[in-house]
Amino acid sequence: MRVLLVEDDKPLSNALARSLHNANYTVDCVYTGNEALSALHAAQNDIVILDLGLPDQDGIDVLKAIRKRMPSLPVLILTARDKTTDKICGLDAGADDYLAKPFEIAELLARLRVLERRLGTASQSLITVKNVSLDTTHHIVSIDNNEVHLPRREFMLLKALIENAGRVLSKHQLESKLYEWGEEVASNTIEVHISNLRKKMPDDFIKTVRGVGYCISKPGG
Repeated sequence: MRVLLVEDDKPLSNALARSLHNANYTVDCVYTGNEALSALHAAQNDIVILDLGLPDQDGIDVLKAIRKRMPSLPVLILTARDKTTDKICGLDAGADDYLAKPFEIAELLARLRVLERRLGTASQSLITVKNVSLDTTHHIVSIDNNEVHLPRREFMLLKALIENAGRVLSKHQLESKLYEWGEEVASNTIEVHISNLRKKMPDDFIKTVRGVGYCISKPGG
């Protein structure tokens, strides 16, 4: 899951990015409203975390601009404006959620998981496809109830495929979910991750659609 973090306080942005990274999110950081709107032109982000007190324009105006371009993109406001009237204004402007500072990172992650469930095929934190289960809260993968250890990238790759079970994801789509801006990605990186992941999954669990991408079939599919 790729997050666009719009926060002008760079120490806070860096700390948030580390916490999100540790929770297996891919994070792109920008510090102004204009940078946020420019970044969203690429249409690679799944969720936006938006501060309201930005240096170049008010975050509410940024939110309204996002809603005009991308009405279904989940936006979570994260701000020091904690009055009830501020929350109502943000939600009425189109925010999907509103969290006031100071906050606990555990609550932020829980709210992001709620937004994730709205985006994907899963309606709860435990997603099971055939005999493979993925716990998005505790970052645990199990096959036939036996836990399987996966490195961070392989976990993120499996999560993307399972959440989109029945859909084919292209190599580019998978790269965008695993890698942040500025990270060098070799041409065969996804193929290598897929190969390593297949060795740990049941036979034929991950299918290759030649010339298109990869998918995990839904039960019965």
